[in-house]
Amino acid sequence: MRSPSKRTPTSPRPSSSRPSEPRRSEPRRSSSRPSAPAPSAPTSDGYPGDFTGRATIEYRPDPDGQADPGEVVWGWVPFEEDHAQGKDRPVLVIGRDGNWLLGLMLTSKDHDRDAAQEARAGRQWADVGTGPWDPKRRPSEVRLDRVVRLDPAAVRREGGTMPKGTFDDVAEQVRAVNGWA
Repeated sequence: MRSPSKRTPTSPRPSSSRPSEPRRSEPRRSSSRPSAPAPSAPTSDGYPGDFTGRATIEYRPDPDGQADPGEVVWGWVPFEEDHAQGKDRPVLVIGRDGNWLLGLMLTSKDHDRDAAQEARAGRQWADVGTGPWDPKRRPSEVRLDRVVRLDPAAVRREGGTMPKGTFDDVAEQVRAVNGWA
């Protein structure tokens, strides 16, 4: 397992927050291929925007079928440049904003290969290793500088629990990157 890498922020995050109530989700379609989840539709009331406040990060996984901080879940995440579009992807839940879940996107793409390009774009990544959230057990990275809101009703499935030590390393880096330290 690769250990989490520390990255330096390239741009400060805004400090305002727009709390909102989660939207109701549309009916979900089941996927015939569990290893490649089908995109689920965005919920009907719209995305309130990425979280830009100061989050309280906590580790409280609970195998109760509900998404909890410390768990990796699959859900619809809007694209940064167009919130009307997005894709189904794994997200590490780190906390809550009212009824919304707060999460960090995961990817199996190795951003060490394009680190300079990512840094120029203000994107910060940390290695988190492998876990049950990826059926192919590929090493994953988590994006530190973008905290997304997820409607709990739009979470399609739980992918697994991130080990506490890895979660704590990610939490420390998220706080530093977002100015929450």
